[in-house]
Amino acid sequence: MALAHSTKRRRLSPPEDEAKSSSRKSREAALGKFYSAAAEWDLEQDYERRPRKGSKKDKERTRLPIKTTEGLVENVVDSEDSEGDADSFLDTDDDEAGETAGADGTDDSDEEEEETPKIPLKLQVIQAKEEIARIATLVNEDPEEHISSLRTLAEMVDNAGHVAIKKLALAAQAAIYKDMIPGYRIRPLGEDDLSSKISKEVRKLRNFEQSLLSGYRNYVQRLASFAKPAKGESLDEGLRTIAINCACNLLLGVPHFNFRNELLKILVNRLARRKVDGDFIKCRETLEEVFNKDNDGIVSLEAVRLLSKMMKARDFNVHDSVLDTFLHLRLLSEFSSKASRDRVDRRTTEEEEEDQPTGKKQKQKREFRTKKERKILKERKIVEKDMKQADALVSHEEREKNQAETLKLVFATYFRILKLRSPALMGPVLEGLAKYAHLINQDFFGDLLEALKDLIAHAEADEGNDDEGDDDDMMGDAPSNSTRDTNREALLCTVTAFALLEGQDASKAAASLHLDLSFFIKHLYRSLYSLSTNADVEFNPNKSLRLPDPTSGAGEGEEDGSANPRPRRNKVNFQTPTVLLLRCLQSTLLSRAHGIPPPVRLAGFTKRLMTTSLQVPEKSALATLSLLNQVTKHHGRRISPLWHSEDRRGDGVFNAYAPDVESTNVFAGTVWEGELLRHHYCPQVRDAALDMEKMIASLK
Repeated sequence: MALAHSTKRRRLSPPEDEAKSSSRKSREAALGKFYSAAAEWDLEQDYERRPRKGSKKDKERTRLPIKTTEGLVENVVDSEDSEGDADSFLDTDDDEAGETAGADGTDDSDEEEEETPKIPLKLQVIQAKEEIARIATLVNEDPEEHISSLRTLAEMVDNAGHVAIKKLALAAQAAIYKDMIPGYRIRPLGEDDLSSKISKEVRKLRNFEQSLLSGYRNYVQRLASFAKPAKGESLDEGLRTIAINCACNLLLGVPHFNFRNELLKILVNRLARRKVDGDFIKCRETLEEVFNKDNDGIVSLEAVRLLSKMMKARDFNVHDSVLDTFLHLRLLSEFSSKASRDRVDRRTTEEEEEDQPTGKKQKQKREFRTKKERKILKERKIVEKDMKQADALVSHEEREKNQAETLKLVFATYFRILKLRSPALMGPVLEGLAKYAHLINQDFFGDLLEALKDLIAHAEADEGNDDEGDDDDMMGDAPSNSTRDTNREALLCTVTAFALLEGQDASKAAASLHLDLSFFIKHLYRSLYSLSTNADVEFNPNKSLRLPDPTSGAGEGEEDGSANPRPRRNKVNFQTPTVLLLRCLQSTLLSRAHGIPPPVRLAGFTKRLMTTSLQVPEKSALATLSLLNQVTKHHGRRISPLWHSEDRRGDGVFNAYAPDVESTNVFAGTVWEGELLRHHYCPQVRDAALDMEKMIASLK
């Protein structure tokens, strides 16, 4: 028996009992861990999480078509669809890797879900415009039926994702409400109105009015919140501007409707700030237009009451142009013009002029009426005439009452500012007093004249301090930033003083009150030389073309905080210094309200005005000579000794620099300025000087 061939195995390590026992133990431990982990596996859940794979045709598309920049609409091809075929040829190892990833909970199924596409802002704005146009069309066609559509616009303002859409919705509501609001004020319903029995048409009308009133109230409140946001709330400046513009348009378009006081508060709150920008100017111009168009005085009274309350609360720390709005008020000036004694001025409207036939009148066919019908018609016309007169009387009385209350508030504001002597507001106050001085009660004349005298004295003192400070400025010291125009304030004080006694019953008032205006006349005489050398004697910021002085303050630009300062706007822009001076001279030399002026005053002013006409510009010189022509026409014989030396009385030397008219000894001098005015470069000035000399020569 042959023995089997046995292979000889090479032993790598010596057979040790310890090594065998350790390897066996490690194997047993690994198997134990494997079985313990396998017991925790959830094979069904893993199978459920395994991604299903179907054909490309069965997969549903959820992507929306997009519009390209060229205007073409294209369907979006999902990247997962294009990769579906490639995924079908993946190995099973990749599938098992995906299964294990799903088992670990790191599956990207959420990322594979398609996200909702974001609509571009331009497309959102276009869609919002279309929706607003649709709602506006529906409301315009039938307001009572589609009044609830305005809630959509209100929700668009609150819930819109972008500021541009909010602006569109806010401006659209203003235009819609402006067209929908009726021509009367809606009265809120009480308990008796709700419990009373009414017809179906009246109920429908009431529901529409209350819905309109509720929506309009919410809209005005939204405008107020946008125009003046709460502290700490950030708001877009463009949205604030839109809200203020909407409030201004509604106040001008429907001033008779409800919540007018809330709209006025929006404008007054903006005017309370000293920062001058587009919104400030818009609010100021809106109030001026409201004052000009107000016929019954109710809106003006409410606006002036809010303005005076606001200025008093801020200690009159407001911009000076806010006070200029008072100059546009219609205060008891409806019947200021005098009617003709010779004829009756009859005004015809445009409609009456159009209805008037151009050719021969056609004979109208008379309608037959019985005697009883004619009697009834006659009585009806009499009743209608009485009703019209009664309505006109009541409206006229109410208007005078409202304007009187407004005038009290305006004068109270002016007198408070005069008491405080605020330098920035002195110009508008004096301009307002000069315009409404004839409406002031006579009991306040004495106190007001004393206040005006103090203002002129302070103005002269400030002017003297400025002259003394010129030497310091030349030595390099910083110039004083004075915002007061002392010459203009003095002229306004003089105009106001003369205007107090003009108008109603001036001569009796002057005789009973014993008012002395010699202080103002002396100051006017002293200031003629300084005014003739003033460079701004004809300056009007509204009409004059002048570049801003680079060395002057920024003016309103400083208040804005802008880097580019704008030219400073004068305190009062209504009359130039030349016009104010002529008003004062007219009252001093030609007005009969203060009595006939003495010859010394007439001659002294004539001599000094002829001297100043050589220094002032062309238009001022022409205006001065025109005034002197009127003086010559009325008081030619009193001033003729200035031209004819043989008519003089008295001796002495003429003092051209005397501070008082009586101390000049004017009749000791001659009017030599006429010889120079004959050779003036302006032909009109030459003609005016020759006319005055011819008039004097004719009186000899």
